[in-house]
Amino acid sequence: MQKTKLKQYARLVAEVGANVQPGQEVFIGADLDQPAFVAMLVEACYRRKAKKVVVEWSYQPLQKLHYRYQDVETLGQVPAYEEARWAHYAEQFPVRIYVLSEDPDGLKGIDQRKMALAQQARYPVLKPYKDRLENKYQWCIVAVPGEKWAKKLFPHLRVHQAVEKMWETILGICRVWDDPVEEWDRHNRSLKDHCAVLNSLQIEKLHYTSANGTDFTVGMIPQARFCGGSETTLGGVTFNPNMPTEECFISPMRGQAEGIVYGTKPLCYHGQLVEGFWIRFHEGRAVEWHADQNESLLTEIIRMDEGSAYLGECALVPYESPICKSGLIFYNTLFDENAVCHLALGQGFADTIEDFHNRTLEECRALGVNESMVHEDFMIGSPDLQIDAICAGGQVVPVFRNGTWAF
Repeated sequence: MQKTKLKQYARLVAEVGANVQPGQEVFIGADLDQPAFVAMLVEACYRRKAKKVVVEWSYQPLQKLHYRYQDVETLGQVPAYEEARWAHYAEQFPVRIYVLSEDPDGLKGIDQRKMALAQQARYPVLKPYKDRLENKYQWCIVAVPGEKWAKKLFPHLRVHQAVEKMWETILGICRVWDDPVEEWDRHNRSLKDHCAVLNSLQIEKLHYTSANGTDFTVGMIPQARFCGGSETTLGGVTFNPNMPTEECFISPMRGQAEGIVYGTKPLCYHGQLVEGFWIRFHEGRAVEWHADQNESLLTEIIRMDEGSAYLGECALVPYESPICKSGLIFYNTLFDENAVCHLALGQGFADTIEDFHNRTLEECRALGVNESMVHEDFMIGSPDLQIDAICAGGQVVPVFRNGTWAF
């Protein structure tokens, strides 16, 4: 891939994605697959006058070794040096950029129960810091090709060809065209126009149906609103948390979900895949489920904590999205969730509550925003998906027909 194109992508992430401000610290999390691009991203952040840029590298084979040889007690600890870093985040609100490239099968065979127990032990220590960060900092998730990820998508190509093909795919889907800044401005306006229509309907429930068996109703929080595209911190800085993004999303009312939904794409969780699954909800809670592959992992997600069996997000994405049109399954939530409509188990978004900046996090949760240590998206969109909005007064308004917008 041409270096000029990669530099253009790095600038887009720093400027439109994270919107780094002069004097801010930036923390970048990345796998080892594309160090040259990460260096371009670091420079792009400095050119935005970042005060300091820190890169935190990760490597799946090391993760597997840690989970093989460390006991649960050790894995579940938050050492003083790590807690000090989280305290720094909660005090300074640095920009966080996550560069994804991991192998979708990279943690295959890991002890799922051990991982879950370690996460559960760490969560109470980290939760206060995460709560203090809520809606106060810019963050952005983007992707670059990893060799094993690229080969999974393009198995018929040689490694270097697969990586090049994946670069072309990622840059195209992320609108890295002649003027990507203008393209993203136009795209954000389109998403917000769709949200405005949805928010004008006074939706009380959404009803989903599909020929695959999905028949599901979910309730809305009266004070909640659909959001999409760029977001704004409490300090007034606008940023794009996901690149790409195609969704209009909302946090539903905890405890109001009935029926069954069928997954239409694999769920990728910590380098492991759950495929061919369905989940049945009653009184808002997942009460029954099955997966053809990795059902035990799906069970661990749903049983992670009290809130992980409830929904934290409903997202509307037309089946004609660029990601879906590519014909690829990316085995990566960032891309696959933006291909079609999806739901998420676990944590809801306080910033979907109207006037959230004048409410506390506890007040938003009291209104019905779910709380959990996880937030796991799973895709339910299909070419024939129908979604109806049941609005105030009982009026039924078509929202999706044949997998795409009805308006």
